[in-house]
Amino acid sequence: MLYRPLGRTGIQVSALCLGTMTFGEQNTESEAHAQLDLAFSIGINFIDTAEIYPVPPCAETYGMTETIIGNWLKSRRCRDRVILATKVAGPGDWLPYLRSGKARLDRANIEAALDGSLKRLKTDWIDLYQLHWPDRSTNFFGRLGYVPEDDSNSVSLWETLEVLGDLVKAGKIRMVGVSNETPWGLMRYLALAEQHNLPRVVSIQNPYNLLNRTFEIGLAEIAIREQCGLLAYSPLGFGVLSGKYLNGQRPPGARITRFERFSRYLNGEAERATAEYVALARLHGLDPAQMALAWVNSRPFVTSTIIGATTLEQLKSNIGSLDLRLDDAVIAGIETIHTKQPNPAP
Repeated sequence: MLYRPLGRTGIQVSALCLGTMTFGEQNTESEAHAQLDLAFSIGINFIDTAEIYPVPPCAETYGMTETIIGNWLKSRRCRDRVILATKVAGPGDWLPYLRSGKARLDRANIEAALDGSLKRLKTDWIDLYQLHWPDRSTNFFGRLGYVPEDDSNSVSLWETLEVLGDLVKAGKIRMVGVSNETPWGLMRYLALAEQHNLPRVVSIQNPYNLLNRTFEIGLAEIAIREQCGLLAYSPLGFGVLSGKYLNGQRPPGARITRFERFSRYLNGEAERATAEYVALARLHGLDPAQMALAWVNSRPFVTSTIIGATTLEQLKSNIGSLDLRLDDAVIAGIETIHTKQPNPAP
């Protein structure tokens, strides 16, 4: 297993991180524990989850993923050998069950969310506590075009960071990260940390894959220069880049087959680009999913690629991507496709 530094902390995390949002929905607890056992056995020491998981989120399954992971940590007695990451949810009327529909990134909400996560995860501390999405009105979850809105009631970044600083001092969290954040937001957090002696953001978890390379436009430079690397989620675009959904295919049990709402990577341009990436992989004798993951793994601004699976076979294949080195011909082919159709599914 390859390990990389997490920000400037000196902590080494595996270049592959086990994503867990299927635990409790598409995967049973026993299946989830089998995935965790496999990942841990080959050296993956980095596990990512969130208070609202599994996905799609709903009141009936809220927190179940963390509970499943907590049971595993307790039974395997390996907490001190795992870098555990979770997230606090931002505001949104689409989660009316979450703190009475009043979730914000303020003190009361963050403290309540963290205490709930600690209880479910059966641990006294979280290694990496992440802000799942911004409190303010901005671009995330595929939204294009920034339109100024009245967000005067939003919680300030300084207030949020101050709360997190207190939780670091209390020993409940070790490090702070952001997710679904913009270049402006990330730089403001870094500046506030420096100005007010508050926790420095060590990572940013945003989508990044062959169909959505928008991270490269404004955030990649920050990630490298500020040593605040990307934790790349959706590296296969909800599984689309495996090619299994091409030509209208809907494999039984697959995520998009079960949940049609995950259509972000299935627009016409994205499907055409996917077909070309799949053809390129096969031309060079590569598995399309492994090629797509190997691309993400190789980017200099990526700290860890978050892989998720519903079967052990898929997980083993995803892990195998770390051993794949793309040659110049494959990279040139990827760039040709990207130049012709850049970011078809941002």
